[in-house]
Amino acid sequence: MKKLATLVALAALAAGCSSTDNANMATRNGNVGTVVNNNANMAANTSTANANTANANRHTYNANISEADYEKDKARYGTEAKEAGETVGSGLKDGYLWVKTKGALAAVDDLRDSTINVDVDNGVITLRGDVASPAQKSAAVKAANGIDGKKSVSDKLVVKADGAANANANTKAGAAHGNANH
Repeated sequence: MKKLATLVALAALAAGCSSTDNANMATRNGNVGTVVNNNANMAANTSTANANTANANRHTYNANISEADYEKDKARYGTEAKEAGETVGSGLKDGYLWVKTKGALAAVDDLRDSTINVDVDNGVITLRGDVASPAQKSAAVKAANGIDGKKSVSDKLVVKADGAANANANTKAGAAHGNANH
């Protein structure tokens, strides 16, 4: 449709311009379209790259981070913990343990889709949230237990079954409870 409009416009211009002007006009119009398309593509690619970089850099934790490297970004990690609704206590190494635990959990392939929150208070790592299976729960606890410098790990993870299983279990439990009361 744009090409047709361009051709009509060029034909109209041809009536009042010399052939040299028409050739230059066509070249300019072609280049303008190319530049606009290139700029639009470049902007879209840049936006996508920036979004992907932001997502990749955000919440990237390293289980093998040194204390010196942790100290460089300590404020950022504290902010990220608060934004995630997680607690980092006032213990001397609580923030460092939090970052190491987040990194250890991120390194476990089977846990990428889980919703695990990490709280650390006075060296005690608390895992809370939902996981899809008992195997994921076990893997998360194992990863947290592998963190050097922690005092202990508190497991408050919940294996979240699918909605149908929960509805059936609740119906059966309700029926059993109702029958027990009669």
